[in-house]
Amino acid sequence: MNIIICGAGRVGFAIAKLLTEQNHSVTVIDQSSEDIQKINEALDVKAIVGKATSPIILENANSKDADMIIAVTRNDEINMMVCQIAFSLFKIPKKIARVRAQDYLNPKFSKLYNKDNLPIDVIISPEIEIAKSIQRKLESPGALDNIPFADNKIKLLEILIDESCPISEIKLNELTKKFPKLNANILGVIRDGKFIFLKKTDVMKKNDKAYVIINSQQIKETLSAFGHNEKISNKILIIGGGNIGFNLAKNIEQSFEEARLKIIEKDKKRAEIIANELNNTIVINGNGLDEDILAEVNLEDVETVIALTNDDEDNLMVSVLVEKFSKNKKTMALINKPNYSLLQSSLKIDDLIDPRMTTVSSILKHVHKGTIENAYSILNGDYEVIEAEIIETSELINKELKNCDLPDEIRIGAVLRKNEIIIPRSDFVFKKEDTVVFLTKKDQLPLVESMFRLSPV
Repeated sequence: MNIIICGAGRVGFAIAKLLTEQNHSVTVIDQSSEDIQKINEALDVKAIVGKATSPIILENANSKDADMIIAVTRNDEINMMVCQIAFSLFKIPKKIARVRAQDYLNPKFSKLYNKDNLPIDVIISPEIEIAKSIQRKLESPGALDNIPFADNKIKLLEILIDESCPISEIKLNELTKKFPKLNANILGVIRDGKFIFLKKTDVMKKNDKAYVIINSQQIKETLSAFGHNEKISNKILIIGGGNIGFNLAKNIEQSFEEARLKIIEKDKKRAEIIANELNNTIVINGNGLDEDILAEVNLEDVETVIALTNDDEDNLMVSVLVEKFSKNKKTMALINKPNYSLLQSSLKIDDLIDPRMTTVSSILKHVHKGTIENAYSILNGDYEVIEAEIIETSELINKELKNCDLPDEIRIGAVLRKNEIIIPRSDFVFKKEDTVVFLTKKDQLPLVESMFRLSPV
């Protein structure tokens, strides 16, 4: 595929890197000569310095032959205009725009985004996606991540194997016998920074991060098997009432009836706005780093603290203060600088939230067309968990799993057949309209497209 990326920031760089590694032809446009130079030095792409809204620049990027344009500049209006020009002048088939401003995302204005008005095929809102991601983590305490597939009927859990995990050092085939009613499939683990596909006689070890495909109705039972019996937090404090904090609070109000939610927001005007928009959330105007403010919100009574300000250092410091003044609280902090992840264990922060990969995953799942409905990136895109449908032309149809000649780097996790969740064994036969959730190494994506007879647009 020929793909144009407008914006060479962290997200644009990450998308360009992953797409080139998947053998797509990528062109990157940005006004910053410094950012373009970084991309030129690191990646095998065509890099252009200039305005992405300039027809001449887009023409030089060979837009007439482009299959897709992805606009991820720092400006919403520029991203929208890029899509308009890409459609009007160059008829680029697929147009993706990152849009942050909440006014543009209001459902009552959804009719704006069509080929007769603003021809944007996919709108990615990082703040909304991150809020959803945090909410899913809150719904599955004990899991590092919780990703829905197949209309939320199948889940992918990322679980840390710690010293209290009762099933570490036990062979996987013995686990199947130990938990016969558990509809779960351990796809593999991240161990010492590398992903390992586990075989039946392999075991999980301390500090592994396990990736487990499960029936969504068995989250509690699965986490319990891994030694996690934490309760869902009902008393939550959010530091920062920006778009992420606001959307998270709104989601929690709609889905957690028992939740007692508080937000600390430094900007008085913003605090007043979100207080009027939220129904059951207490909004306090103040600095989350102020010990008096933390005392005012009764920190002792809070179960989970989520730091979501626009300042990485403030988010880290809030988590440190919480640990200092009130022990045994779950802490989560938003960070944009990846190097700060090295501080997680020393600062005793339970979860660091990286918005970059959330946005990248949201965009990458739209790179494929056809029967791929969803995709989730692991290890910066080296691996993907993909949801796809078996159609009549798929070479898997009516074949037993053991006869599909799948390489070791592709692992079938679960299948949704009508309303039944199946963990497939070697004699499982794929049928038309099966929804398959599987893990693949990025090198195998061409084979995946071939197996599912996908169109690459």
